[in-house]
Amino acid sequence: MTLLRKTTQFVLPVEKPETGVNQYDIYPAHDLGEEKIFCDYMSLARRIAGSKRVIIDGYVGVRFDIFSRELNKALETLGIRPVWWNAGAAMKEPAEIDRLIEPYLGGDDPIFGFRTPLRLEEFFDREKLDRIRPDDAAQMNILIGIGASLAGWDGLLLYIDIPKNEIQFRSRAGSITNLGAAAADAPKKMYKRFYFVDWVVLNRHKKALLPEIDVMIDGQRETEITWTEGADLRRGLDRLAGNGFRVRPWFEPGAWGGQWIRNHIEALPHDVPNYAWSFELIVPENGLIFRSSGRMLEVSFDTVMFQAGERVVGKECYGLYGDEFPIRMDYLDNFDGGNLSIQCHPQREYIRKNFGEVLTQEETYYILDTTPDSVVYLGFKEDIVPEKFEQALTESFEKGTELDVNKYVNAEPSAKHDLFLMPPGTLHSSGRNNLVLEISTTPYIFTFKMYDWLALDLDGKPRPLNIRRAMENLCFDRKGETVKRELIAHPELLEKGADWELWHLPTHRNHSYDVHRYKLNTSVEVQTEGKCHVLNLVEGESARIETAGGDSFPISYAETFVVSAGAGSYRIVNTSGREIMVVKAFMK
Repeated sequence: MTLLRKTTQFVLPVEKPETGVNQYDIYPAHDLGEEKIFCDYMSLARRIAGSKRVIIDGYVGVRFDIFSRELNKALETLGIRPVWWNAGAAMKEPAEIDRLIEPYLGGDDPIFGFRTPLRLEEFFDREKLDRIRPDDAAQMNILIGIGASLAGWDGLLLYIDIPKNEIQFRSRAGSITNLGAAAADAPKKMYKRFYFVDWVVLNRHKKALLPEIDVMIDGQRETEITWTEGADLRRGLDRLAGNGFRVRPWFEPGAWGGQWIRNHIEALPHDVPNYAWSFELIVPENGLIFRSSGRMLEVSFDTVMFQAGERVVGKECYGLYGDEFPIRMDYLDNFDGGNLSIQCHPQREYIRKNFGEVLTQEETYYILDTTPDSVVYLGFKEDIVPEKFEQALTESFEKGTELDVNKYVNAEPSAKHDLFLMPPGTLHSSGRNNLVLEISTTPYIFTFKMYDWLALDLDGKPRPLNIRRAMENLCFDRKGETVKRELIAHPELLEKGADWELWHLPTHRNHSYDVHRYKLNTSVEVQTEGKCHVLNLVEGESARIETAGGDSFPISYAETFVVSAGAGSYRIVNTSGREIMVVKAFMK
């Protein structure tokens, strides 16, 4: 039997497990109402039994072969013998698709491409698609596969979704292919094609289909499914857009990874060497979980943006960035691990021109935990000479020798609740023994590594460096005293009440977002003012978010929560029994 997924991470269970009091919840779920989520192929077979024509569309990474086999068994148990049609038979040949997408894959660049403007229709042979016609004499016709809805059949529309982390786990096992590809490829090459082509194309297609989907299916499990009515899902998404939500986080080991996450989040698998990242809110790769009568169903995060994006982020932000949710939060854990690479991120025009992104990677490091003598590498020494720095980087790369980092790079001591600022073009790195809550605009793969401490990735190979691209983006005037003045937030008290304070942690003038921090003993009322707020409980065991719409969400230490702009207002309630602190990020 072929391995479906390669990972030690748990697949989402059908039923939500109990989470201990004040424990980090790895399966945050949102109520869809009683008996709205159904489980197993037999229940789905009964749902579609009266339909003469069924269209089953879905996302890349779905194993349509497994799904059709299991659904066919259930239908035959009901005495229904459908005629199956495969939408993939109408796709263009893999070689032709390779030529179609080649301009967007960045040539031999191992990481970067350009976000494609292609649409799914361009991957199909229109004449072949038109020839797929239902057999009127059949008891039931089922057209299945990516793009099945493009054939123009009139019938019941099912859609199979799958989370982005599961797509990657499957690609590492070689059990799936890219959109229109002949075979699986090396996982990192597949990821580049997913990111710049497949996900972009299929997100456009999913958005167009969402209003018409009759049944949404969670296809991440091998032999089990959960599903819900499309109308119920859309109502659930509208509720999130008017209140708030917490996405499902996921976790990855890495070359420099540490032990903090492993030691503090009990529900995670521990048979990994470390955890480097927690994808708290990296929405292109997160999902949203709904719960009903104990059962769970996950859809990709972008579904809520497609349904009600303007209510989620606010009118002004939606006008600027459309369905691109603008803020991310994630953890970088190198407790007892290694230093992060010496790196920078692209300037705004550079990322738009070279990679097709509407936002760039504007980061800050909020220090959630640290140890004495830990540092954050930030900016340059006062006497930096760019040409000499580039020469030293090149020599280190070509000869495999150590770089004298402290000769060129400024280091600042890190303490709990510090906020370090990395606007585009800023050289930075987290020294070991920090737990960083990374607050940023959403792009997350555009890291130009200059020096990686001669470390090897988990596959035993060096990680790619991008010295040339870094030099095209670095700001060498961010050095010496300028770093202390402009790249470290100096908190300012904005407001205070009887038992709460609101502090401003000013970001850089080149950041698109700002950061506040609440310190409170009981509760505080907050207005969204037409913006979404991204919250994280950075001190204290627990809190509760109560929206004006009547929803209430418990959060535990280190959890990230989004309050939708459409909520209007909300209350942060302290349930810890001691003073708590909550960080809030929002677009300027």
